[in-house]
Amino acid sequence: MDNESTVVTATPQESIYDSPDHKRSRKAYLIECAFEYFVSLMVSGVFLDALLKDLAIDDATKMIVQSLISLAFLFQLFSIIVVQRISNVKVFAVAVHIAGQVMFMSIYLIPFLGYATENAFLTWAWEHRAIWLIAGMLIAYFGNYLVTSMIYKWGNSFVEPHHRARYSATKEMVSLISGMAVTLGVGFALDVFSDPERAQMFDGIKNIHVGFIFVAVATLIFCICDLVCLLMIKGEKKPKVEKKDIVPFREVMHNTLGNKKFVYVMLLMILWDIGRFFTIGAIYSYQTNAHELGLSVLVVTIISNAGCLARFFVSRPFGKFSDKHSYAKGIELALIIAAAAFACCVFTTPATKWLIVGYVLLFNICQAGISQNMHNILFSYVDSRYFVQASAIKNSVAGILGFGASIVASKLLDYIQSNGNMLFGIHVYAQQVLGLISFVILVGTAFFVHFVVSKQKAMVQ
Repeated sequence: MDNESTVVTATPQESIYDSPDHKRSRKAYLIECAFEYFVSLMVSGVFLDALLKDLAIDDATKMIVQSLISLAFLFQLFSIIVVQRISNVKVFAVAVHIAGQVMFMSIYLIPFLGYATENAFLTWAWEHRAIWLIAGMLIAYFGNYLVTSMIYKWGNSFVEPHHRARYSATKEMVSLISGMAVTLGVGFALDVFSDPERAQMFDGIKNIHVGFIFVAVATLIFCICDLVCLLMIKGEKKPKVEKKDIVPFREVMHNTLGNKKFVYVMLLMILWDIGRFFTIGAIYSYQTNAHELGLSVLVVTIISNAGCLARFFVSRPFGKFSDKHSYAKGIELALIIAAAAFACCVFTTPATKWLIVGYVLLFNICQAGISQNMHNILFSYVDSRYFVQASAIKNSVAGILGFGASIVASKLLDYIQSNGNMLFGIHVYAQQVLGLISFVILVGTAFFVHFVVSKQKAMVQ
């Protein structure tokens, strides 16, 4: 057992966590995370790729858009400024979060700008649709990530500390199993509406656009349910914040960037984001492009759901493993699995297209050990008073560098594709090269966790 796990966390009175308010809040937060996950599914992966294709956005730009989530973490830096000035966390966090979720829905209305040919402004907006898409997503992510760390700390305050990893695993399992039904339903709908034989059914409106209306309405319903769940969580109202009570910026920096243990965790997050974003933004178009793997939206959705099912079955064991051995050990194991996933990408070609199934399964399994542990690990190495600030700094810095990696990767992808899928005189698909780079980075990251991060002594809090 490593140094992180040898320190026993101080346990509050367990009766507090058995109170009706705490039980209700835990359940509400668990379900809220599922609806938030549904919205994220609608604006990522194969669904977002279908929208980008309809908007005639090229592969290199697609990869950047698919990786916007990494840059969006930068918005968490603003939480450092506002978190100490908020007296009612519930009111502020709910309002900002829901506004961002609704903005995600609006991007599926962009294709309808193309029908407003008689309006000069809307015609101009349609001509600059890529800009509107990126701006809309950035605004949505701003609302989302400004309060992500606040909601995470607020929601987890009702969870007994010794059971955080298992609670996170249960929360993840509920989101995954219900998300499978959502993606199957939406994937089937988009395939139906994309059928060329149905072209005359909707009075001149492209049938895929009817599918986008379906996605937009579904997303709005998820947003409303998300709001209801957040309102059911017990509020965290603090006394009015006086200027003298605000922790100086210098003190925040000393307890975050001045904390060697935190710096190691931040470096871990940076390597993870660079490694994964170097490739994942290019995978969705690789799967569905007729000149590459040529899989349908429904097939990709089924494969994706198989990955979610695999993640579902390993989430609880990963949670128990992390609670027993440490969050760092859980991340280390997950990184090894992630490296194996990208190794599958290296050998995936149209002739071996079903190796993409191995990638999807392994990458989803690794997420069970990384997703929540990357949040929870801060409880081990950062004072809880600076949790929100530390989370914001970690995610923002890693997000910036992860987005930079996706930019570099998009240039490499464009270079290889423009040269007829040739690199150094070898015929190779760009995604194979990107997968190899991700594999090398993540193997190195696993060694870093094993020999550096997991050797740090955990804090008692």
